[in-house]
Amino acid sequence: MSVGLDEMFNASARLQIAAILLRADEAEFSVIRDVIEVSDSALSKHLSTLSEAGYVSIKKAPRNGRQRTWAALTSKGRRAFQQHVKALQEMIMVADEKIGDTASD
Repeated sequence: MSVGLDEMFNASARLQIAAILLRADEAEFSVIRDVIEVSDSALSKHLSTLSEAGYVSIKKAPRNGRQRTWAALTSKGRRAFQQHVKALQEMIMVADEKIGDTASD
């Protein structure tokens, strides 16, 4: 695997979760679920995986008379995701350069 890529984000759902949480201080479980279009159980598994890695913090709090779950990127998760994105961008740049080199031959 390329340097800087984090296997934690290999699953597209976890990649999407991190992208959502990078832009928001925190997001409610149901919002994340609806945006990435997964089941409750699948989202719960992905959030647990990210939480166990120290990338996401999970908070439960009552809202409108019901228990709600909120997720937020930790500083460790933010750094890991930003490094992952940077590595992806570098891979694209290298690919562009190589394609450009072969196109000019």
